[in-house]
Amino acid sequence: MLKKLLAVLAVSLLTVAGFASAVDLRSDHPDVYVVKKGDTLWDISARFLRQPWLWPEIWQANPQIENPHLIYPGDEISLAYLNGQMKLVKRSPEIRREQLDAIPPLPLNQIQSFLRDYRVLNEGEFEGLPYVIGLEEDRLRSAAGQLIYVRGLENARPGDNFIVVRPTVRYTDFKMPDGSHKRFDEDPWTLAHGAKDDRSIGAWEDAVHDVKGRRETMGYEVMRVSTAYLTQAGDPASLVLGTNGRDVRKGDLILPAEAQTFDLTFYPHAPTGIPAAAHVLAVSEGIQFSGPHQVIALSIGTADGVENGQVYATYRPGAWVEDDVEHPARIASKRKKNKVQLPDEFNGNAMVFRTFDRISYALIMDGIKPTHVGDNLKMPADM
Repeated sequence: MLKKLLAVLAVSLLTVAGFASAVDLRSDHPDVYVVKKGDTLWDISARFLRQPWLWPEIWQANPQIENPHLIYPGDEISLAYLNGQMKLVKRSPEIRREQLDAIPPLPLNQIQSFLRDYRVLNEGEFEGLPYVIGLEEDRLRSAAGQLIYVRGLENARPGDNFIVVRPTVRYTDFKMPDGSHKRFDEDPWTLAHGAKDDRSIGAWEDAVHDVKGRRETMGYEVMRVSTAYLTQAGDPASLVLGTNGRDVRKGDLILPAEAQTFDLTFYPHAPTGIPAAAHVLAVSEGIQFSGPHQVIALSIGTADGVENGQVYATYRPGAWVEDDVEHPARIASKRKKNKVQLPDEFNGNAMVFRTFDRISYALIMDGIKPTHVGDNLKMPADM
């Protein structure tokens, strides 16, 4: 009997050890964790797993519950052995909760402005938008309750609601002959139309631009500056500015005020593959590199199969160096043949939280080095 028990115990330990190896459980993971207000799904996953993006492989989701990945403050999360596999399970207190009370997948305070104020339009959406032609009394600065005059709203009716937006950057891609992507070149369109002359407003420091016309436009980013409602139709039409807005300028664009819904029920997971030439297009916070809990823009979107919750690693492209150890040639023409590219260097992992057709926003969740514009995207990796 004792031998049988020892055999069963040995098999169980081997199975658990094999599972722990497969998903790499943290050695210091808690037996039970009580979810607290302010936690995120990434935080909880990282308490149990060294690779938080493997959450789907360990989470015991109840298929009978809508959005089974939702977790609430007060829930107890623990490891359990179910059907031959180790799983994370939750035990919830018997109280009625609304979906809005669920913990988010990532810290919302770091991404709120990118959910509320920013969006990326494709060329078809951007071309021909109505625009501000002037302000009341020909003023240079606007204020709440002031009139603005807009062209291109011939079919609008009094009472229709709109938002006033300002272009920030035009995302374009320009691949260099060596396979890298052009960095830090100012795009004349962005300088003429964007908000980069006002660093207190614009979110991005640099994006990949082509100044020689050999570009592929990937999208036009716009930023909400105010709201407005139409009081008198015509060309130009008269609109009254709403409250809690920024200064409206001549040339700002007009979009319909549609209720924007954001899917925050996603969970961290690895992509099934990496689209070709995927890289970082821009970094936020007015600097040329980005670290944990800062937003970056990626050169891939829904057209490439990108979805919210996917985690990508950012890598600094390996430098090209001369191999003058094995080939100590002093002739310039021969030096080019002796160049070797060093391996790409890991920076950190970023989770996608908002997608557009060809662009995505992601938040850097962890890292050991800053992420730069032009860095490559790969499968998520350990630090």
